[in-house]
Amino acid sequence: MKQQKRDVKKLAGTDKRPLQEQKKKKSKKDYRVRNWSEYTEALRQRGSLDVWIDEGVQEKWNAEPTGQRGSPPTYSDLAITSTLQLGIVFHQRLRQTEGLVKSLFRLMNIPLKVPDYSTLSRRGETVGISLAKEKKENLVLVLDSSGLKVYGEGEWKVRQHGYTKRRTWRKIHLSITPDGEIRAQELTENSTGDSEVVDKLLSQEESRIDTFAGDGSYDKRKVYESCKRRGILRILIPPRKDAKIWQHGNCSTEPHVRDETIRHIRRTSLRQWKERVGYHVRSLVENAIFRFKTIFGDRLYARNLAQQRTEVGIKASVLNCMMKLGMPESYAIS
Repeated sequence: MKQQKRDVKKLAGTDKRPLQEQKKKKSKKDYRVRNWSEYTEALRQRGSLDVWIDEGVQEKWNAEPTGQRGSPPTYSDLAITSTLQLGIVFHQRLRQTEGLVKSLFRLMNIPLKVPDYSTLSRRGETVGISLAKEKKENLVLVLDSSGLKVYGEGEWKVRQHGYTKRRTWRKIHLSITPDGEIRAQELTENSTGDSEVVDKLLSQEESRIDTFAGDGSYDKRKVYESCKRRGILRILIPPRKDAKIWQHGNCSTEPHVRDETIRHIRRTSLRQWKERVGYHVRSLVENAIFRFKTIFGDRLYARNLAQQRTEVGIKASVLNCMMKLGMPESYAIS
């Protein structure tokens, strides 16, 4: 009853707070795309089989003899990853993927056997995935994480009837550059903190890193130590509201990066610090996560963690390939 009265009071416009204390809603900018023709062609190419089937896959389809005792594998890792990749691109499950590749080989007169769904499931636990990424230097890396559902109801059922106990999620951690390329990825349990995965993400990057950017969940001492070991000088992490100085200003050692950030925010404001250092670049990783979930969905189809990591790795590699085909160039309009 009290809640209903509060709602009616708000609807009646009886908010007595001063206007400067009321939260102002920011109007969103409208954007237009200037390269529609190029972007449209890139979208067409995403559905082309020529993009997703390697020319030399026939010669490397069968596994080479290992020289060890026991039955050797029939299919190479390239055959497994190529088959799984086709299934992910065209949103097919394992059995449908098997039928898709068989029909393609039959139409192309390729006399090769296709791994069945049980082989794809079993080999998916151990196959290695390498991200398709370009060689770059002086990187600006932006890190963030999001959840992917394994078990659970849809949003409509939860909204209408509430959720049940059987809801399982995984956590995807991404490291991207400002142009949207995924440089590293990691899938963990949903209880894993963002700061615990920084070392694994940085170890996947061989190029020199110039800037590290992340949200407040990365404001941990272990993150700064990891950045120091990699020689990262610019660290763009907003400190927590109750953040304390780690290193006293009278020390003879070089001032800590985080302490300098806290002092600058105290002198000015958090908003001015973000504008000064270019912290807005962190929003780009949210765009990458949005693209990931829009194209592939927010649900994982594999049932164990090893297979799920393979699934996410292939999806990240496919997303990089799609980005290379062409991306929209948008600009704000008044």
